[in-house]
Amino acid sequence: MTVWDRPEPPTRPVPLDRNRIVAAAIALADEGGLEAVSVRKVAARLNAGPMRLYGYISTKEELFDLMVDEVQAEILPEEQPGDWREALRTLAHRTRHAALRHEWLADLLGGRPTLGPNGLAVAESTLAALDGLADIDTVMRAVETVSAYYNGAIRREIANLRAERATGLSKRDWQRASGPHITRMLATGRFPALSKAVHDGTEVDAETSFTTGLDWILDAVATRLARPPA
Repeated sequence: MTVWDRPEPPTRPVPLDRNRIVAAAIALADEGGLEAVSVRKVAARLNAGPMRLYGYISTKEELFDLMVDEVQAEILPEEQPGDWREALRTLAHRTRHAALRHEWLADLLGGRPTLGPNGLAVAESTLAALDGLADIDTVMRAVETVSAYYNGAIRREIANLRAERATGLSKRDWQRASGPHITRMLATGRFPALSKAVHDGTEVDAETSFTTGLDWILDAVATRLARPPA
């Protein structure tokens, strides 16, 4: 039985329900990451005894599942996009924006699909946009390919943001600090391709990089969807 199938206990003596528990857990995670979330800390925020929470959740993993599903409501598009490309593009950008609001989400992206109502609604909306364009296996691989791209790109972006906070150095400051070392290494002539990238490559911001890569992935998926069935 999943956490969504298990009934909630009575609310007394302290008014309590899963919605309040999840909201408190998300607030803690937004402030300090997943490591800041524990049954004890959530209970303290709600002025309830820790043991009371176990009537609503059995494990911290269940709590994480509920948290992810709550954020999935922010990812679910307000209306069904007009075509499959727009549907997958919208899903990717809404997931990125949700992760930038809730950085802990990056640590839980991927893996087993969420089974909550919002997660299932996101999956239904995504698959519906590709329904009839190809056989179901091709559709599933298309969705997996696009999600693998944006999950990885989001994790990289969040990791860079965390590094900035941990070191106190912006990307530009880090580049300046690392510059002398990189210059010496490139001067050895051992890294010609890397040297070309450093000296001739165009630096873009995170959003531009994300959008460009996403468009390339969608172009690749389009070629597969256009192929006649074997």
